[in-house]
Amino acid sequence: MKSRLLFLALALGLSAPALAEQPLSASDWLSGSVRGPDRESSAWRPGDTPPPGLPGAPGPKPVATTGEVGSVQVTRLGNDNPDAAGLVTPRKAGLPPTLWQGSSSAALAALILRTPARLPAMNALLDRVLVTQLVPPPAEPGASQGTLFLARADRLLDGGAVDRAQALLTAAGPSNPEIFRRLFDIALLKGDEARACEIMNNTPGIAPSFAARIFCLAQTGDWAAAAISLHGAEILGLLDDRQAVLLTHFLDDAYVDGGQMLPPSDRMTPLDFRIHEAIGQPLPTSSLPIAFAHSDLRPMNGWKARLEAAERLARAGAIPPATLRALYSEQKPAASGGVWERAGAMRTLEAALAGGDPSPALPQAFDEFRKAGMADVLAAMIAADLPEGGEGPSAEIATRLRQWQGLPTPVPLVLDPALKSEPVPAPATQQGEALLNAMADIDAGLDGDGPRAGRGLATLRALGLTAEADGAAAQLSLLPVMRADP
Repeated sequence: MKSRLLFLALALGLSAPALAEQPLSASDWLSGSVRGPDRESSAWRPGDTPPPGLPGAPGPKPVATTGEVGSVQVTRLGNDNPDAAGLVTPRKAGLPPTLWQGSSSAALAALILRTPARLPAMNALLDRVLVTQLVPPPAEPGASQGTLFLARADRLLDGGAVDRAQALLTAAGPSNPEIFRRLFDIALLKGDEARACEIMNNTPGIAPSFAARIFCLAQTGDWAAAAISLHGAEILGLLDDRQAVLLTHFLDDAYVDGGQMLPPSDRMTPLDFRIHEAIGQPLPTSSLPIAFAHSDLRPMNGWKARLEAAERLARAGAIPPATLRALYSEQKPAASGGVWERAGAMRTLEAALAGGDPSPALPQAFDEFRKAGMADVLAAMIAADLPEGGEGPSAEIATRLRQWQGLPTPVPLVLDPALKSEPVPAPATQQGEALLNAMADIDAGLDGDGPRAGRGLATLRALGLTAEADGAAAQLSLLPVMRADP
């Protein structure tokens, strides 16, 4: 049926009403919000010179070919500044509400997108900064609102924190196209595209791209309109050749048995990723940006794929440690090596913890996780359940894991002397910039620059973030234990 509809659309050369409702887009990347390492998004954004075909673009102006009434775009008036949106209050987050004052939105957005936060203590702090309701910087002449907000959402997505990014974007409302296209990406990554398509189909002018419109028309069962829209988009040059072929395979079931494998794009989007899955050519997520790993967490996937995805996300602090812990105990390992060894070690450790004495199983579990560079993940999962005191290798491991998490132990932690620094005065303004720069300084400690890390810790303390500075200092001091070969 879909084949016949597509043939009919191509033969008649019809145009679809959906095309008139959808604003042109030069980007094949729905939002530009999910980027891989060292990849910069080339998506067009407001403020850039519009590409050909958009209002304001250089070159000849388009000429109407019919007397049809043009599409009407609706914008909700009186929206609050999205830069002020957040999920928690400053008081609950332990941050000053005026953290952004004295800085420009552009400067803060740039810092947010490039500030490293590899240390778990700093990753947790950055997460709080990104989701807190802070007083936005004063508006600048000619600058659009939302620059800082989008940078916050994009940094969460870059780190794989899809659920928190979704909550933050939802708090600002999906009626803004820039916000919606990120929510659309997230829905695709989580397998909830039906809801995103429902919103898009009922809200003219909000679709991220023509490809998204075509996908959603088919998703909601309107294959005829999807085929007609595809043909119209190809005629108008609104789709590149690769995307047109991908959508053709998606709409025309005649290709199912053809055996033609479509090569993945060099710059995979959530939409392309989902279409590859829909046509029976799913792609592995291991080489894609970390946010794509959420697709492997769906129950439809095998246990090993879900374990590997959860481990990747847990390393980045993108999912709660309890999620990975529960997944380890879901089944009995079916093989040996790699993730199976860690699943088996956790299964044995869980049994030992339930029996009240983890000492027989803890050293083996610690060795397995440390070999994979996941000793910090193990600490996050079980440190609170480990007993204090005792003697022997197990007691020593338990003490270090508890100290890594900032939990009390009978043995004092000896801090690295290189992290000591003279106190610094608290900045009176531009505290947000000072905080983000301090986090970058602390991150340098992971590469052996203790004096610079010490200055960053001193700045955190000057900003009143003493507990966060102590946690970062403890983790930097414990790195040799957590990283050493077993």
